[in-house]
Amino acid sequence: MLEKCLGAQRARRFQRTLRHCKVTILCLVLTVVVLRGTIGAGKFGTPEQDFVDIRNRFYSRKLPESHRLLGGVSFYDVVFLFLWFSEEERDREKRNPNEPYRLGPKISNWDERRSTWLHENPYFSNFIRPNKPRVLLVTGSSPKPCENPVGDHYLLKSIKNKIDYCRLHGIEVFYNMALLDAEMAGFWAKLPLIRKLLLSHPEVEFLWWMDSDAMFTDMAFEVPWERYKDYNLVMHGWNGMVYDQKNWIGLNTGSFLLRNCQWSLDILDAWAPMGPKGKVRDEAGKVLTRELKDRPVFEADDQSAMVYLLAKQKDMWGDKVYLENAYYLHGYWGILVDRYEEMIENYHPGLGDHRWPLVTHFVGCKPCGKFGDYPVERCLKQMDRAFNFGDNQILQIYGFRHKSLASRRVKRIRSETSNPLEVKHELGLLHPAFKAVEVSSSS
Repeated sequence: MLEKCLGAQRARRFQRTLRHCKVTILCLVLTVVVLRGTIGAGKFGTPEQDFVDIRNRFYSRKLPESHRLLGGVSFYDVVFLFLWFSEEERDREKRNPNEPYRLGPKISNWDERRSTWLHENPYFSNFIRPNKPRVLLVTGSSPKPCENPVGDHYLLKSIKNKIDYCRLHGIEVFYNMALLDAEMAGFWAKLPLIRKLLLSHPEVEFLWWMDSDAMFTDMAFEVPWERYKDYNLVMHGWNGMVYDQKNWIGLNTGSFLLRNCQWSLDILDAWAPMGPKGKVRDEAGKVLTRELKDRPVFEADDQSAMVYLLAKQKDMWGDKVYLENAYYLHGYWGILVDRYEEMIENYHPGLGDHRWPLVTHFVGCKPCGKFGDYPVERCLKQMDRAFNFGDNQILQIYGFRHKSLASRRVKRIRSETSNPLEVKHELGLLHPAFKAVEVSSSS
């Protein structure tokens, strides 16, 4: 009715104003209630008694605790409620639901603009050396503390693990704790962030996204960058499961490589419309469950949406997507963690595959939350083992290792020496060749 009388745009403005008025009135009422409880209502509740009581209390140095609280409601509760309602109102001021979601303004000439920028900024090369691109590993976690009290400790372990790998392999790290778009919460929060980083860092050739519940477990494995010179998106997966079977677990989006180019901006734009939370995501989830093999009923997630996009539009995207399964860009923890001792006995780091996985991904564990798809105790125990499995490869460089994969304590495995520069690490991780940088000699 309002849209017919005022027009769609004016009607939305009117409704927004009404919502703001309701919040303002609510906050005013709560403020009055708290002030009445804090300052007092007078002996008989009359204006005159109120005035006397107010005057006396303002001249006093300290308010008794009983007067600062009324029924468990404090001034800070009002501030919290005000901020909470304000945040809710901001989140409600969304885009027009009749328009498809966009990550940002359409960009159609990024390759040319980026090429010009690189030419004008030669000291910010997108390749460190031939066949070694500049890579930015991106990960993150919620801006709020974990619901599980130990969850933050495991997030710390996870980022420590990533920093170790990236330091060895000459990769930069970006850790995010901000939700850049409230509509793209949950599975989809990575997309606005990835787009923003691609556009802000033209010097980066590949962006490597990795979930916070994934850990590097092969510190010696170097990604075969030369293999991907003709591809823009690399994910762990299988062509048959994605393109033929349309299986929702035919690939994994918890760890993937994305080239900084126009093609990548385009696929992000095509990927994102299923992401906005609410009706759009719920309805998209029904479509994905109907179209993809074995997918359970739940809201749209980024992994299913990628399978759907590639299967439906293979001609548009398929030629530039590499589904990697020669090594574990993503390794499901359930089939790996109980075999670590066997791997140590029979194999060595640097293989990256089932013999010594590059990445162990704790899909479904949710260490930061109270509930996951697996028992919390089992997940945390195995995450400790995975961390120590990777951490041993770092500690061994300096002559130590964990007493066992279940232990936080370490032991010395090499005697100290008076000639430390002569120490050679058997895996070559102390000064790896893939981290070396060519420096031109000065005249």
